[in-house]
Amino acid sequence: MTSSRTLHLAAELAPGAGDRPGGPSAARTAAPAASGAAARTVALARLAEAAGLDFLTHDDSFTRPGLDALAVLARVAPETRSVGLVPTVTTTHTEPFHVQAAVATLDWVSRGRAGWRIAVSPTGAEARLFGRRPAPPTAELWQEAGEVAEVSRRLWDSWEDDAEIRDTATGRFVDRRKLHHVNFQGATFSVTGPSIVPRPPQGNPVTVVDATRPAARDTAAHHADVALIRASSAEEAAALRAELHQGARAHGRDPRQLRVLLSATVDLDAYEGGPGALAELIAGWHGGGAVDGFHLVPAVPERDLERFTAGTVVPLRDRGLFRTSYEGTTLRDHLGLVRPVSQYATEAPATTGARA
Repeated sequence: MTSSRTLHLAAELAPGAGDRPGGPSAARTAAPAASGAAARTVALARLAEAAGLDFLTHDDSFTRPGLDALAVLARVAPETRSVGLVPTVTTTHTEPFHVQAAVATLDWVSRGRAGWRIAVSPTGAEARLFGRRPAPPTAELWQEAGEVAEVSRRLWDSWEDDAEIRDTATGRFVDRRKLHHVNFQGATFSVTGPSIVPRPPQGNPVTVVDATRPAARDTAAHHADVALIRASSAEEAAALRAELHQGARAHGRDPRQLRVLLSATVDLDAYEGGPGALAELIAGWHGGGAVDGFHLVPAVPERDLERFTAGTVVPLRDRGLFRTSYEGTTLRDHLGLVRPVSQYATEAPATTGARA
């Protein structure tokens, strides 16, 4: 079965993504390798961009050794032109106001190609790094993560698109009438606003949530632009996609504005049939409506990402299933998502991205 829907492809950049080494000694061991991390990541990002991938994720956590994912992708941004950049950003033990400002800054640095993959910190070891509170139950952490996503969206909207006037004659930089207090009260924090960063190029950077665990699913349905899932069959993936769409409707959202991607860790040296067989699987699951695309988590990025782009993406292109070039300039364009109107603006029509 062939689908006329756009196929979306993404990949993970961090080596050993999903591992959670547990302590300062691991971080010290990894420190000497950190000096070459940025150059390595730039090379991988350029490889993915040449293949036309929608976006790249970069995993992170408070106990993962290595450089901060958001800072690394800010370094990658000026070295690339089109591919989306999505660092993992942990919402536990962090200040929502600072988190949203950092993500908005990445969107400006990348000229509209930023996203963020929301994560939580459920362990006592991570809580002890900060010493501010014990680790709450996972369900509470995801509820808090949803509130961080909500207040971030409000803060991104707190500057209307034309709030900056930069009038040198009068010395006025901003029209204060177009800045808005968000006055958000959550269960664990409150934010008055407005943001200190002008509204990002995409309006709202793309929000990604790994919806593999049931505790994260409602947050994904409510707030995500992209939900990542894991499934062992097309039927299981289709059921998860349907569940997320149903949840989006329950939250008053248009489920057509939610992309659901299968996230799979793949060792292409061991994968039966190699990259070509993976292309067949992607085409089949997408064509059958099970998922909107595929998020590769390569076992060894330097090896597997190159094999994926050459041996999987190229056959999909040759069959007319994947783009040969980028049609838009922003990550929302790549994903076919609308640029949202500021909820505080009085007159601002929505604009659409590429075909979904």
